[in-house]
Amino acid sequence: MPEFAPYLTKEQEKELIDIARAIVAPGKGILAADESVGSMGKRLQGIGVENTEENRRQYREVLFTTDKSLADNISGVILFHETLYQKDSNGKLFVDILKEKNIIPGIKVDKGVVPLAGTNNECTTQGEARAAAT
Repeated sequence: MPEFAPYLTKEQEKELIDIARAIVAPGKGILAADESVGSMGKRLQGIGVENTEENRRQYREVLFTTDKSLADNISGVILFHETLYQKDSNGKLFVDILKEKNIIPGIKVDKGVVPLAGTNNECTTQGEARAAAT
């Protein structure tokens, strides 16, 4: 069994291992629902819908509140920061809806790509220095 950094307790190590195994469960995948406000705007524009926070929330509600078969195929969902605080029409957090379906919520922590110094037109992702713990 791999050994993690010494500052993790055995319980924390086990939790990380369990999460990793659940995410890569056979027959399941990760749903990338981490579209930025701009990307969502393009998606909504394509169907003639204004890019507002409420319309983005409603779009995500359709994704996350579909029937229980979602969990048959999805093990985890990558969320955009805005989504962490959004709720369904009944006031339940999307994160809680996903957890109830045994889908592991995660958050996009990069801020997009930036040029990689010392390379010939290569890029790397720029990380979020202060990601919030949930």
